[in-house]
Amino acid sequence: MTSTFDVAALSAAYADRSPQDILKLAFEHFGDDLWISFSGAEDVVLVDMAWKLNKNVKVFSLDTGRLHSETYRFIEQVREHYGMSIDILTPRPELLEPMVREKGLFSFYRDGHGECCGIRKIEPLRRKLSTVSAWATGQRRDQSPGTRSNVPVIEADVSFGSDEHPLVKFNPLSKMTSEEVWGYIRMLEIPYNSLHERGFISIGCEPCTRPVLPNQHEREGRWWWEEATHKECGLHAGNLIAKS
Repeated sequence: MTSTFDVAALSAAYADRSPQDILKLAFEHFGDDLWISFSGAEDVVLVDMAWKLNKNVKVFSLDTGRLHSETYRFIEQVREHYGMSIDILTPRPELLEPMVREKGLFSFYRDGHGECCGIRKIEPLRRKLSTVSAWATGQRRDQSPGTRSNVPVIEADVSFGSDEHPLVKFNPLSKMTSEEVWGYIRMLEIPYNSLHERGFISIGCEPCTRPVLPNQHEREGRWWWEEATHKECGLHAGNLIAKS
């Protein structure tokens, strides 16, 4: 189906369309082969929009084994609220156990988060995306001006796709602001992660996420011990690098 999907033309045509229109396009072209990525944070808006268009929408979430307890409870709350199944992706023990045994549980504070994220996030995601033709994410341009400011609404995923396995990536919320996202959540009274009430804006793994102070950007709460230019775990960084 991807062979007849003109990513560049459709991305341009839908650049100013609503998130719902972008999701409709995705469902029309990919149907049940479209998967929604849900991180347990404010991207619940994407889940809500997709579910209202397709009650059988397929959703997955990454369980790194290091999430906040509030995030686990929130993922379960979303599953029950929408009456949907959520595929939970987990790291491979044969990769994770040697790293923990040799380097401990907090090696990322010493040598950066790349290796840990690679095992706990990237490999499970790559495994999942190798079986699908399209996925949709909740990433937005305002989440990280330094790395996500040019996120298109539709793109060819060059990180997880290939010539042999083309993969289309939809970013329906790309142009929404944090204010608009929270306006949607409040207006429609959809569930949200209780960590947001405690100053957490960008929510990831428990050891690598902390609340932000007034006037701090949301990504400053992620991997705060590293340089600001490295505030990506790799789930989206490949596409962003390819555009630079």
